Amino acid sequence: MHPLTASVVGGGTGGRLSLRALADSPLFDLVAVADLSPEVRRDLAAEYPGIETYPTHEAMFAARPTDVVCVSTYPPSHEPIALDALRLPLRGILVEKPLGHTVASGRRILEAVKARGLPMAVPHGLLAKRAPLEILERVRRGEIGELRLVEIQCSGWDIINAGIHWLNYFVTLTNNEPLAHVLACCDASTRTYRDGMQVETLAVTYAQTVSGVRVVMNTGDDVRVNADGKQFLFQLVGTLGVIEFYGWDPSYRVLNAAFPDGRMFTPEEFAVSGHRRHLETMAAMVHNNEPDYTIPESSLLALEICEGAYLSSKHTCAVTFPVDEFDPPPRPQWQPGEPYSGTGGGRDGRKL
Repeated sequence: MHPLTASVVGGGTGGRLSLRALADSPLFDLVAVADLSPEVRRDLAAEYPGIETYPTHEAMFAARPTDVVCVSTYPPSHEPIALDALRLPLRGILVEKPLGHTVASGRRILEAVKARGLPMAVPHGLLAKRAPLEILERVRRGEIGELRLVEIQCSGWDIINAGIHWLNYFVTLTNNEPLAHVLACCDASTRTYRDGMQVETLAVTYAQTVSGVRVVMNTGDDVRVNADGKQFLFQLVGTLGVIEFYGWDPSYRVLNAAFPDGRMFTPEEFAVSGHRRHLETMAAMVHNNEPDYTIPESSLLALEICEGAYLSSKHTCAVTFPVDEFDPPPRPQWQPGEPYSGTGGGRDGRKL
């Protein structure tokens, strides 16, 4: 089985993770990278001797088409780069998360990849680490009964830059079940920005699947996490128990009939990086001609929750799915918590 030739667009954090994974894997032959910065190109040429460097993806695609392209740039640029890549005789494509800067853009990318029938990777870290994968198996085996609630606490981060990872995991826990609605409130008082995005000071995001499984996510600069020394906390609440874990940490705790006092588990981590695992899974799809879009679809649904959360906060209403078809209602002249005057219309909640 010959290695797949591979190139990367973007030499930032995500691009460097793909570059290292491709260089380390025997399933790929890393041959080229494109980045706008001459300094980045110079550094990458020194780190990966023999690699060809280009100032733009257009120049690289014209001079050095490859079997696999990794799109690892700023989200608003994902769509034009991915669509340009799809004009090549590709055999697989990786697109970093979020798939696009909007749900509509991410959907266009995914639909274009599907139309080509190409294997696709979207490298979400929690889906390539031992502890979160073990937890998924325990939930699917029914060790905590029927999943009812996922509560997430995340300090120092926000809905779009970290929450998309956490919401992707929630979507995976529910087997990509469609969402009914999302409701969120974001405090913007500190005018915080992170990774090129305006983000919240503090927020609560609440979403519900069509069958009623809930996620409640607390994000912001200073969220108090109910686990000593942890920056993240997930609590998976089922009808027969609870599983608790801590984001990227390797340990998790199970409380159920088998472990009534709770037990901590720390499985041995995989020997290779998450990006490499995602890329090698994609390589297997290429060689078996069996594309599986479960993870890309979960990533798009997670992006949809993120976009819906910001729309909900902006328009002070619940946002229904699909989010890119949602038409916000006029802002109501109605302030919950204030006395009702007896005039001005409305509906009597006692008669609902």
